[in-house]
Amino acid sequence: MLAKINTAAMVGLDALMIEVEVDISPGLPATFIVGLPDTAVKEARDRVRAAIRNSGCSFPMRRITVNLAPADLKKIGPTYDLPIAIDILVSSGQINIDATDTLFLGELSLDGSVRHLHGILPMVAMARESGIKKVYVPVDDAQEASLIDGLQVYPVVCLSQLVGYFQGETDIQQFTGTVSWQDTCQPDQQTDLSHIKGQEHAKRALEVAAAGGHNVLMVGPPGSGKTMLARALATILPTLTLSEAIEVTKIYSVRGLISKDMPLITQRPFRAPHYTSSHAGLVGGGRIPHPGEISLGHRGVLFLDEFPEFNHMALESLRQPLEDKVVTISRAEGSLTFPANFILVAAMNPCPCGYYGDPVRECKCSSTVITRYQKRISGPLLDRLDIFVDVPRIDYEKLTDSRSAEGSSVVRKRVQAARQIQLQRLHGATTKSNAEMSPAEIKEHCKIDAAAQELLRTAMKQLHFTARAFHRTIKLARTIADLDSSDIIKTNHLAEALQYRQRNINQ
Repeated sequence: MLAKINTAAMVGLDALMIEVEVDISPGLPATFIVGLPDTAVKEARDRVRAAIRNSGCSFPMRRITVNLAPADLKKIGPTYDLPIAIDILVSSGQINIDATDTLFLGELSLDGSVRHLHGILPMVAMARESGIKKVYVPVDDAQEASLIDGLQVYPVVCLSQLVGYFQGETDIQQFTGTVSWQDTCQPDQQTDLSHIKGQEHAKRALEVAAAGGHNVLMVGPPGSGKTMLARALATILPTLTLSEAIEVTKIYSVRGLISKDMPLITQRPFRAPHYTSSHAGLVGGGRIPHPGEISLGHRGVLFLDEFPEFNHMALESLRQPLEDKVVTISRAEGSLTFPANFILVAAMNPCPCGYYGDPVRECKCSSTVITRYQKRISGPLLDRLDIFVDVPRIDYEKLTDSRSAEGSSVVRKRVQAARQIQLQRLHGATTKSNAEMSPAEIKEHCKIDAAAQELLRTAMKQLHFTARAFHRTIKLARTIADLDSSDIIKTNHLAEALQYRQRNINQ
Protein backbone atom coordinates (compact mmCIF):
# COMPACT_ATOMS: atom_id res chain seq x y z
CA MET A 1 0.00 0.00 0.00
CA LEU A 2 1.27 3.48 -0.89
CA ALA A 3 0.95 6.33 1.62
CA LYS A 4 1.95 10.01 1.43
CA ILE A 5 2.71 12.49 4.22
CA ASN A 6 3.83 16.15 4.07
CA THR A 7 6.88 17.51 5.86
CA ALA A 8 9.42 20.31 5.23
CA ALA A 9 13.11 20.86 4.57
CA MET A 10 15.33 23.86 5.26
CA VAL A 11 17.44 25.39 2.47
CA GLY A 12 19.29 28.29 4.06
CA LEU A 13 16.58 30.35 5.75
CA ASP A 14 13.86 29.15 3.37
CA ALA A 15 11.70 26.08 3.81
CA LEU A 16 10.45 23.80 1.06
CA MET A 17 7.59 21.30 1.10
CA ILE A 18 8.72 17.67 1.08
CA GLU A 19 6.41 14.75 0.28
CA VAL A 20 7.26 11.53 2.10
CA GLU A 21 6.08 8.49 0.16
CA VAL A 22 6.14 4.98 1.64
CA ASP A 23 5.50 1.77 -0.24
CA ILE A 24 5.37 -1.61 1.51
CA SER A 25 5.73 -4.59 -0.82
CA PRO A 26 6.49 -8.33 -0.56
CA GLY A 27 10.15 -9.24 -0.21
CA LEU A 28 12.93 -9.72 2.29
CA PRO A 29 12.62 -7.37 5.30
CA ALA A 30 14.55 -4.20 4.46
CA THR A 31 14.07 -0.43 4.58
CA PHE A 32 15.37 1.81 1.80
CA ILE A 33 15.34 5.62 1.94
CA VAL A 34 15.78 7.35 -1.43
CA GLY A 35 15.67 10.98 -2.54
CA LEU A 36 19.22 12.23 -1.82
CA PRO A 37 19.26 11.57 1.96
CA ASP A 38 22.32 12.45 4.00
CA THR A 39 23.68 10.21 6.77
CA ALA A 40 21.31 11.58 9.43
CA VAL A 41 18.31 10.86 7.17
CA LYS A 42 19.54 7.36 6.32
CA GLU A 43 19.86 6.62 10.04
CA ALA A 44 16.16 7.47 10.42
CA ARG A 45 15.29 3.87 9.46
CA ASP A 46 16.86 2.59 12.69
CA ARG A 47 15.35 5.34 14.87
CA VAL A 48 11.92 4.87 13.30
CA ARG A 49 12.01 1.07 13.67
CA ALA A 50 12.86 1.30 17.39
CA ALA A 51 10.38 4.12 18.02
CA ILE A 52 7.50 2.26 16.37
CA ARG A 53 8.20 -0.93 18.35
CA ASN A 54 8.65 0.92 21.65
CA SER A 55 5.38 2.78 21.07
CA GLY A 56 3.31 -0.41 21.08
CA CYS A 57 2.99 -0.71 17.30
CA SER A 58 4.37 -3.33 14.95
CA PHE A 59 7.07 -2.63 12.38
CA PRO A 60 6.27 -4.34 9.05
CA MET A 61 8.74 -7.16 8.31
CA ARG A 62 8.56 -6.57 4.56
CA ARG A 63 10.34 -4.52 1.92
CA ILE A 64 9.79 -0.80 2.74
CA THR A 65 10.73 1.94 0.29
CA VAL A 66 10.70 5.56 1.53
CA ASN A 67 10.93 8.29 -1.10
CA LEU A 68 11.56 11.92 -0.18
CA ALA A 69 10.34 14.10 -3.02
CA PRO A 70 11.52 16.15 -4.82
CA ALA A 71 14.37 13.70 -5.35
CA ASP A 72 16.86 16.30 -6.66
CA LEU A 73 17.01 18.19 -3.34
CA LYS A 74 19.55 17.09 -0.73
CA LYS A 75 17.74 16.00 2.44
CA ILE A 76 19.54 16.87 5.67
CA GLY A 77 18.90 16.28 9.36
CA PRO A 78 16.40 14.38 11.52
CA THR A 79 13.27 16.34 10.49
CA TYR A 80 11.86 13.36 8.61
CA ASP A 81 11.67 10.85 11.50
CA LEU A 82 8.08 11.54 12.58
CA PRO A 83 6.57 11.78 9.06
CA ILE A 84 8.34 8.55 8.00
CA ALA A 85 7.01 6.73 11.08
CA ILE A 86 3.44 7.97 10.52
CA ASP A 87 3.68 7.09 6.82
CA ILE A 88 4.80 3.53 7.60
CA LEU A 89 1.92 3.10 10.06
CA VAL A 90 -0.57 4.41 7.50
CA SER A 91 0.86 2.25 4.73
CA SER A 92 0.73 -0.85 6.95
CA GLY A 93 -2.90 -0.13 7.88
CA GLN A 94 -2.34 0.49 11.60
CA ILE A 95 -3.77 4.03 11.43
CA ASN A 96 -5.96 5.82 8.91
CA ILE A 97 -5.71 9.60 8.37
CA ASP A 98 -6.39 12.19 5.69
CA ALA A 99 -3.11 14.11 5.57
CA THR A 100 -3.59 16.24 2.45
CA ASP A 101 -3.65 19.51 4.43
CA THR A 102 -1.42 18.37 7.31
CA LEU A 103 2.30 18.78 8.05
CA PHE A 104 4.37 16.57 10.38
CA LEU A 105 7.69 17.70 11.90
CA GLY A 106 9.81 16.00 14.52
CA GLU A 107 12.83 13.92 15.41
CA LEU A 108 12.20 10.62 17.18
CA SER A 109 14.16 9.12 20.04
CA LEU A 110 14.35 5.35 20.36
CA ASP A 111 11.55 5.27 22.96
CA GLY A 112 9.22 7.22 20.63
CA SER A 113 9.60 10.64 22.24
CA VAL A 114 9.44 13.58 19.81
CA ARG A 115 12.42 15.90 20.10
CA HIS A 116 12.99 19.59 19.44
CA LEU A 117 13.93 20.72 15.92
CA HIS A 118 15.80 23.74 14.55
CA GLY A 119 14.02 25.96 12.01
CA ILE A 120 10.43 25.32 13.11
CA LEU A 121 9.31 28.91 12.45
CA PRO A 122 10.28 29.16 8.75
CA MET A 123 8.93 25.66 8.08
CA VAL A 124 5.56 26.46 9.65
CA ALA A 125 5.45 29.80 7.79
CA MET A 126 6.00 27.94 4.51
CA ALA A 127 3.25 25.48 5.44
CA ARG A 128 0.70 28.26 5.80
CA GLU A 129 1.68 29.72 2.42
CA SER A 130 1.28 26.26 0.87
CA GLY A 131 -2.29 25.85 2.10
CA ILE A 132 -1.58 23.57 5.05
CA LYS A 133 -4.20 23.76 7.82
CA LYS A 134 -2.74 21.55 10.57
CA VAL A 135 0.82 21.07 11.82
CA TYR A 136 2.02 18.43 14.29
CA VAL A 137 5.24 19.58 16.00
CA PRO A 138 7.34 18.58 19.04
CA VAL A 139 5.78 19.81 22.26
CA ASP A 140 8.87 21.98 22.95
CA ASP A 141 8.33 23.79 19.63
CA ALA A 142 4.59 24.41 19.83
CA GLN A 143 4.90 27.96 21.13
CA GLU A 144 7.34 28.89 18.37
CA ALA A 145 5.04 27.36 15.73
CA SER A 146 2.06 29.29 17.13
CA LEU A 147 3.71 32.57 16.10
CA ILE A 148 2.34 31.94 12.60
CA ASP A 149 -1.37 32.81 12.46
CA GLY A 150 -3.96 30.80 10.55
CA LEU A 151 -2.74 27.32 11.47
CA GLN A 152 -3.88 24.65 13.90
CA VAL A 153 -0.81 23.66 15.93
CA TYR A 154 -0.83 20.30 17.74
CA PRO A 155 2.00 19.60 20.23
CA VAL A 156 3.21 16.00 20.15
CA VAL A 157 4.94 14.45 23.16
CA CYS A 158 5.57 11.00 21.74
CA LEU A 159 4.66 8.73 18.83
CA SER A 160 2.32 6.55 20.91
CA GLN A 161 0.29 9.63 21.86
CA LEU A 162 -0.08 10.59 18.19
CA VAL A 163 -1.02 7.04 17.17
CA GLY A 164 -3.62 6.90 19.94
CA TYR A 165 -5.01 10.24 18.77
CA PHE A 166 -5.48 8.98 15.20
CA GLN A 167 -7.02 5.77 16.51
CA GLY A 168 -9.48 7.79 18.62
CA GLU A 169 -8.13 6.53 21.95
CA THR A 170 -6.37 9.69 23.21
CA ASP A 171 -6.77 13.42 22.70
CA ILE A 172 -4.28 16.11 21.68
CA GLN A 173 -5.43 19.64 22.43
CA GLN A 174 -4.72 22.31 19.85
CA PHE A 175 -2.04 24.70 21.16
CA THR A 176 -3.58 28.12 21.77
CA GLY A 177 -0.81 29.92 23.67
CA THR A 178 0.37 33.28 22.40
CA VAL A 179 3.55 35.26 22.90
CA SER A 180 2.95 38.73 24.34
CA TRP A 181 5.80 40.35 22.47
CA GLN A 182 4.61 43.90 23.18
CA ASP A 183 5.44 43.51 26.88
CA THR A 184 8.96 42.21 26.26
CA CYS A 185 10.20 44.25 23.28
CA GLN A 186 11.68 47.08 25.33
CA PRO A 187 15.49 47.36 25.04
CA ASP A 188 17.78 46.06 27.75
CA GLN A 189 18.71 49.07 29.89
CA GLN A 190 21.86 47.62 31.48
CA THR A 191 23.91 50.10 29.40
CA ASP A 192 22.04 53.39 29.26
CA LEU A 193 23.28 56.58 27.64
CA SER A 194 22.93 58.29 31.00
CA HIS A 195 25.63 55.95 32.38
CA ILE A 196 28.22 57.41 30.01
CA LYS A 197 29.93 60.54 31.28
CA GLY A 198 31.03 63.10 28.72
CA GLN A 199 31.39 62.10 25.04
CA GLU A 200 28.49 64.35 24.03
CA HIS A 201 29.75 64.50 20.44
CA ALA A 202 29.83 60.69 20.20
CA LYS A 203 26.37 60.37 21.77
CA ARG A 204 24.96 62.76 19.20
CA ALA A 205 26.60 60.75 16.43
CA LEU A 206 24.97 57.57 17.76
CA GLU A 207 21.58 59.29 17.84
CA VAL A 208 21.97 60.21 14.17
CA ALA A 209 23.13 56.67 13.37
CA ALA A 210 20.10 55.14 15.12
CA ALA A 211 17.67 57.57 13.48
CA GLY A 212 18.79 56.78 9.93
CA GLY A 213 20.37 53.32 10.20
CA HIS A 214 23.88 54.64 9.48
CA ASN A 215 27.16 52.80 10.07
CA VAL A 216 29.71 54.24 12.51
CA LEU A 217 33.47 54.07 13.05
CA MET A 218 34.73 55.22 16.46
CA VAL A 219 38.42 55.94 17.00
CA GLY A 220 39.91 56.55 20.42
CA PRO A 221 42.43 55.36 23.03
CA PRO A 222 41.77 52.33 25.25
CA GLY A 223 39.27 52.97 28.04
CA SER A 224 37.61 55.98 26.43
CA GLY A 225 34.18 54.30 26.36
CA LYS A 226 33.85 52.98 22.81
CA THR A 227 32.36 49.64 23.88
CA MET A 228 29.87 51.27 26.24
CA LEU A 229 28.79 53.65 23.50
CA ALA A 230 28.25 50.76 21.10
CA ARG A 231 26.16 48.87 23.64
CA ALA A 232 24.15 52.01 24.37
CA LEU A 233 23.27 52.33 20.67
CA ALA A 234 21.11 49.21 20.94
CA THR A 235 19.06 50.91 23.68
CA ILE A 236 18.10 53.91 21.53
CA LEU A 237 17.02 52.00 18.44
CA PRO A 238 13.26 51.83 17.77
CA THR A 239 11.54 48.79 19.22
CA LEU A 240 11.11 45.82 16.90
CA THR A 241 7.85 45.51 15.00
CA LEU A 242 6.20 42.08 14.99
CA SER A 243 7.23 41.43 11.38
CA GLU A 244 10.85 42.38 12.18
CA ALA A 245 10.79 40.18 15.28
CA ILE A 246 9.66 37.19 13.19
CA GLU A 247 12.41 37.93 10.62
CA VAL A 248 15.05 37.84 13.34
CA THR A 249 13.51 34.81 15.04
CA LYS A 250 13.69 32.79 11.80
CA ILE A 251 17.46 33.33 11.67
CA TYR A 252 17.95 32.37 15.31
CA SER A 253 15.63 29.38 14.91
CA VAL A 254 17.73 27.98 12.05
CA ARG A 255 20.87 28.42 14.16
CA GLY A 256 19.21 26.70 17.14
CA LEU A 257 19.48 29.79 19.36
CA ILE A 258 15.81 29.98 20.36
CA SER A 259 14.70 29.39 23.94
CA LYS A 260 11.59 27.24 24.31
CA ASP A 261 10.47 29.56 27.14
CA MET A 262 10.66 32.65 24.92
CA PRO A 263 10.54 31.58 21.26
CA LEU A 264 10.20 35.08 19.82
CA ILE A 265 13.19 37.44 19.66
CA THR A 266 11.77 40.67 21.04
CA GLN A 267 14.88 42.84 21.43
CA ARG A 268 17.10 44.12 18.67
CA PRO A 269 20.18 41.90 18.40
CA PHE A 270 23.56 43.12 19.59
CA ARG A 271 26.35 40.94 18.25
CA ALA A 272 29.98 41.53 19.21
CA PRO A 273 32.19 38.81 17.69
CA HIS A 274 35.84 38.71 18.74
CA TYR A 275 38.43 39.74 16.17
CA THR A 276 39.78 36.19 16.13
CA SER A 277 36.49 34.98 14.61
CA SER A 278 36.94 33.10 11.36
CA HIS A 279 35.58 34.26 8.04
CA ALA A 280 32.87 31.56 8.17
CA GLY A 281 31.96 32.53 11.74
CA LEU A 282 31.50 36.17 10.77
CA VAL A 283 29.93 35.88 7.34
CA GLY A 284 28.42 32.40 7.55
CA GLY A 285 29.32 29.18 5.80
CA GLY A 286 30.27 25.60 6.45
CA ARG A 287 29.61 22.49 4.40
CA ILE A 288 25.93 23.20 4.87
CA PRO A 289 25.92 27.06 4.82
CA HIS A 290 24.47 28.60 7.95
CA PRO A 291 24.04 32.25 9.01
CA GLY A 292 27.06 33.93 10.60
CA GLU A 293 27.36 36.85 13.00
CA ILE A 294 26.51 39.27 10.18
CA SER A 295 23.06 37.72 9.77
CA LEU A 296 22.58 37.20 13.52
CA GLY A 297 22.89 41.00 13.79
CA HIS A 298 20.00 41.49 11.31
CA ARG A 299 17.75 44.39 12.39
CA GLY A 300 20.17 45.18 15.20
CA VAL A 301 23.78 46.17 15.86
CA LEU A 302 26.97 44.43 14.75
CA PHE A 303 29.83 45.67 16.90
CA LEU A 304 33.37 44.99 15.69
CA ASP A 305 35.86 46.05 18.33
CA GLU A 306 39.56 46.25 17.39
CA PHE A 307 38.40 46.70 13.80
CA PRO A 308 41.83 46.50 12.07
CA GLU A 309 42.64 43.22 13.86
CA PHE A 310 39.91 41.28 12.04
CA ASN A 311 40.90 38.96 9.22
CA HIS A 312 41.34 40.98 6.01
CA MET A 313 39.09 38.65 3.99
CA ALA A 314 36.36 38.89 6.64
CA LEU A 315 36.51 42.69 6.62
CA GLU A 316 36.33 42.90 2.84
CA SER A 317 33.33 40.56 2.85
CA LEU A 318 31.43 43.29 4.71
CA ARG A 319 31.20 45.29 1.50
CA GLN A 320 28.21 43.41 0.08
CA PRO A 321 26.01 43.46 3.21
CA LEU A 322 26.80 47.14 3.85
CA GLU A 323 25.55 47.95 0.34
CA ASP A 324 22.87 45.34 -0.38
CA LYS A 325 21.75 44.38 3.17
CA VAL A 326 22.20 40.69 2.30
CA VAL A 327 25.14 38.30 2.29
CA THR A 328 25.56 35.60 -0.36
CA ILE A 329 27.48 32.39 0.36
CA SER A 330 28.49 30.37 -2.68
CA ARG A 331 29.36 26.70 -2.59
CA ALA A 332 29.84 24.02 -5.24
CA GLU A 333 26.25 22.83 -4.74
CA GLY A 334 24.79 26.35 -5.11
CA SER A 335 24.43 29.76 -3.47
CA LEU A 336 22.44 30.83 -0.44
CA THR A 337 21.50 34.38 0.48
CA PHE A 338 20.96 35.43 4.09
CA PRO A 339 19.55 38.79 5.31
CA ALA A 340 22.09 41.17 6.83
CA ASN A 341 20.42 44.53 7.45
CA PHE A 342 22.32 45.77 10.50
CA ILE A 343 23.99 48.91 11.82
CA LEU A 344 27.74 48.38 11.84
CA VAL A 345 29.56 49.97 14.76
CA ALA A 346 33.31 49.57 14.38
CA ALA A 347 35.81 50.67 17.01
CA MET A 348 39.58 50.96 16.83
CA ASN A 349 42.59 52.54 18.45
CA PRO A 350 44.41 55.24 16.47
CA CYS A 351 47.60 53.14 16.54
CA PRO A 352 48.81 49.74 17.85
CA CYS A 353 49.65 51.09 21.31
CA GLY A 354 46.44 53.13 21.33
CA TYR A 355 47.79 56.53 22.34
CA TYR A 356 48.57 58.32 19.08
CA GLY A 357 47.32 61.90 19.54
CA ASP A 358 46.54 61.37 23.22
CA PRO A 359 47.29 64.52 25.28
CA VAL A 360 48.36 62.57 28.38
CA ARG A 361 50.20 59.40 27.36
CA GLU A 362 52.96 59.36 24.80
CA CYS A 363 52.59 57.15 21.72
CA LYS A 364 55.38 54.58 21.30
CA CYS A 365 54.63 53.78 17.65
CA SER A 366 56.61 55.03 14.67
CA SER A 367 54.85 56.78 11.82
CA THR A 368 55.42 53.75 9.58
CA VAL A 369 53.81 51.40 12.10
CA ILE A 370 50.84 53.77 12.54
CA THR A 371 50.29 54.06 8.79
CA ARG A 372 50.52 50.29 8.29
CA TYR A 373 48.08 49.71 11.14
CA GLN A 374 45.50 52.15 9.82
CA LYS A 375 45.79 50.88 6.26
CA ARG A 376 44.54 47.46 7.32
CA ILE A 377 41.11 48.95 6.66
CA SER A 378 40.78 49.49 2.92
CA GLY A 379 39.55 52.72 1.37
CA PRO A 380 36.54 51.06 -0.33
CA LEU A 381 35.39 49.68 3.05
CA LEU A 382 35.82 53.05 4.75
CA ASP A 383 33.84 54.64 1.93
CA ARG A 384 30.86 52.47 2.93
CA LEU A 385 30.81 53.85 6.48
CA ASP A 386 28.71 56.92 7.14
CA ILE A 387 29.90 58.42 10.42
CA PHE A 388 33.46 58.85 11.69
CA VAL A 389 33.71 60.01 15.28
CA ASP A 390 36.59 60.61 17.69
CA VAL A 391 36.16 59.24 21.22
CA PRO A 392 38.84 61.03 23.29
CA ARG A 393 40.01 60.36 26.82
CA ILE A 394 37.55 61.50 29.51
CA ASP A 395 38.96 63.88 32.09
CA TYR A 396 38.39 63.75 35.84
CA GLU A 397 35.86 66.60 35.95
CA LYS A 398 33.47 64.89 33.55
CA LEU A 399 33.80 61.50 35.23
CA THR A 400 32.90 62.98 38.61
CA ASP A 401 30.16 65.29 37.33
CA SER A 402 27.05 64.55 39.42
CA ARG A 403 24.61 66.01 36.91
CA SER A 404 22.44 63.35 35.26
CA ALA A 405 22.87 62.93 31.52
CA GLU A 406 20.09 62.37 29.02
CA GLY A 407 18.81 58.78 29.19
CA SER A 408 18.29 56.30 26.38
CA SER A 409 14.48 56.42 26.68
CA VAL A 410 14.45 60.15 25.92
CA VAL A 411 16.74 59.81 22.92
CA ARG A 412 14.80 56.79 21.66
CA LYS A 413 11.63 58.88 21.41
CA ARG A 414 13.40 61.32 19.06
CA VAL A 415 14.82 58.41 17.07
CA GLN A 416 11.40 56.80 16.72
CA ALA A 417 9.88 60.09 15.59
CA ALA A 418 12.57 60.44 12.90
CA ARG A 419 12.05 56.84 11.79
CA GLN A 420 8.31 57.44 11.53
CA ILE A 421 8.96 60.41 9.24
CA GLN A 422 11.09 58.16 7.03
CA LEU A 423 8.45 55.41 6.92
CA GLN A 424 5.84 57.93 5.80
CA ARG A 425 8.16 59.42 3.19
CA LEU A 426 9.13 56.01 1.82
CA HIS A 427 5.64 54.54 2.03
CA GLY A 428 5.15 51.77 -0.50
CA ALA A 429 8.89 51.20 -1.07
CA THR A 430 11.00 48.34 0.23
CA THR A 431 13.34 50.96 1.71
CA LYS A 432 12.60 51.66 5.38
CA SER A 433 15.35 54.09 6.44
CA ASN A 434 17.47 56.88 5.01
CA ALA A 435 20.62 54.76 4.94
CA GLU A 436 18.93 52.32 2.52
CA MET A 437 17.84 54.93 -0.04
CA SER A 438 18.91 54.45 -3.65
CA PRO A 439 20.26 57.36 -5.77
CA ALA A 440 16.81 57.72 -7.36
CA GLU A 441 15.16 57.97 -3.93
CA ILE A 442 17.81 60.46 -2.81
CA LYS A 443 16.98 62.67 -5.78
CA GLU A 444 13.26 62.45 -5.02
CA HIS A 445 13.26 62.85 -1.24
CA CYS A 446 16.36 64.90 -0.37
CA LYS A 447 15.61 68.52 -1.18
CA ILE A 448 18.56 70.81 -0.43
CA ASP A 449 18.31 74.60 -0.15
CA ALA A 450 20.60 76.85 -2.20
CA ALA A 451 23.06 77.71 0.58
CA ALA A 452 23.47 74.05 1.53
CA GLN A 453 24.05 73.12 -2.12
CA GLU A 454 26.87 75.64 -2.34
CA LEU A 455 28.42 74.21 0.83
CA LEU A 456 28.16 70.69 -0.61
CA ARG A 457 29.80 71.81 -3.85
CA THR A 458 32.73 73.29 -1.96
CA ALA A 459 33.10 70.19 0.22
CA MET A 460 33.12 67.92 -2.83
CA LYS A 461 36.07 69.83 -4.29
CA GLN A 462 38.09 70.14 -1.10
CA LEU A 463 37.45 66.70 0.41
CA HIS A 464 37.61 64.80 -2.89
CA PHE A 465 34.42 62.84 -2.25
CA THR A 466 33.64 59.79 -4.35
CA ALA A 467 30.12 59.41 -5.74
CA ARG A 468 29.34 56.97 -2.92
CA ALA A 469 30.61 59.40 -0.27
CA PHE A 470 28.57 62.18 -1.91
CA HIS A 471 25.34 60.18 -1.65
CA ARG A 472 26.08 59.02 1.89
CA THR A 473 26.64 62.61 2.98
CA ILE A 474 23.25 63.62 1.61
CA LYS A 475 21.53 60.66 3.31
CA LEU A 476 23.23 61.60 6.57
CA ALA A 477 22.07 65.21 6.22
CA ARG A 478 18.55 63.95 5.48
CA THR A 479 18.54 62.06 8.78
CA ILE A 480 19.75 65.10 10.71
CA ALA A 481 16.98 67.15 9.07
CA ASP A 482 14.44 64.49 10.11
CA LEU A 483 15.62 64.77 13.71
CA ASP A 484 15.06 68.50 13.33
CA SER A 485 11.60 67.87 11.77
CA SER A 486 12.65 69.79 8.65
CA ASP A 487 11.37 68.95 5.16
CA ILE A 488 14.39 70.59 3.51
CA ILE A 489 18.07 69.93 4.14
CA LYS A 490 19.53 73.21 5.37
CA THR A 491 23.08 74.46 5.83
CA ASN A 492 23.31 73.44 9.48
CA HIS A 493 22.12 69.93 8.68
CA LEU A 494 24.66 69.52 5.91
CA ALA A 495 27.45 71.07 8.00
CA GLU A 496 26.87 68.50 10.76
CA ALA A 497 26.81 65.69 8.20
CA LEU A 498 30.12 66.89 6.72
CA GLN A 499 31.62 66.98 10.18
CA TYR A 500 30.79 63.27 10.62
CA ARG A 501 32.31 62.49 7.22
CA GLN A 502 35.77 63.73 8.27
CA ARG A 503 37.85 60.56 8.51
CA ASN A 504 39.90 60.35 11.66
CA ILE A 505 42.41 57.84 10.28
CA ASN A 506 44.95 58.24 7.50
CA GLN A 507 44.47 56.62 4.11
